Amino acid sequence: MSEGLMQGKKILIVGIANDKSIAYGCAKKLQEQGAQLAVTYLNDKAERFVRPLAEELGAEIIVPLDVTIPGQMSEVFAQIKSHWGELDGIIHSLAFCPLEDLHAPISECSREGFIQAMDVSCYSFIEMGRYARELMVNGGSMINFSYLGSAMATGDYNVMGCAKAALEAATRYLARDLGPNQIRVNSISPGTIPTRAAGGIKDFDAMLEYNKSKSVDHQLPTIEEVGGAALYYLSDLSKGVSGTIHYVDHGVCIVG
Repeated sequence: MSEGLMQGKKILIVGIANDKSIAYGCAKKLQEQGAQLAVTYLNDKAERFVRPLAEELGAEIIVPLDVTIPGQMSEVFAQIKSHWGELDGIIHSLAFCPLEDLHAPISECSREGFIQAMDVSCYSFIEMGRYARELMVNGGSMINFSYLGSAMATGDYNVMGCAKAALEAATRYLARDLGPNQIRVNSISPGTIPTRAAGGIKDFDAMLEYNKSKSVDHQLPTIEEVGGAALYYLSDLSKGVSGTIHYVDHGVCIVG
């Protein structure tokens, strides 16, 4: 692979929790190809885990972002505007649902849990699109992360399947909305990866084994492989590609 695919490109990474995070695998790939990074962390508790990783990646901007707190997102983009003046790409790697609602059958999910899952997992991406329009003055690219549970009733994914389905729909509508601004919007759908967030899913170990058995090569995806897909979508290699759902699951999506 040629060096410097991301040279000069300024990318916002939202959702790194630790070095096992999908967002971290993506950030590392981008940094290796010359990207300048802005990294967010959830809160003070998360900062002690995220900041060392962000500094290791050479992030120029390291700021807090809890998308449920009014004003925090606008502050992140204000700091990017002040420091860089523009933005080329966004990685949105956020999803949340209260455990009691995530573990419950879909018919037992509370209204509050459903709203929170949709707010963090889907609406936050839409909101980022609104801010991106102003800063992506030369066009750009936005990506998020979905899962096969958006299209099929898989495992105990339950309400998060609804949230991811909404996120995929938002991807298509944002692609149409932001297309005139030369902003591409795509979704990457990785297979099961043992991240901290995924660990909250009921019987996740069984999901790992099931997906390994269903993949065409009996392997599970890695954060590095997902990072390669992110590199494609955030670089000029993907010019002309928008509104897509891209699977990185070793073929599980074709066998069900």
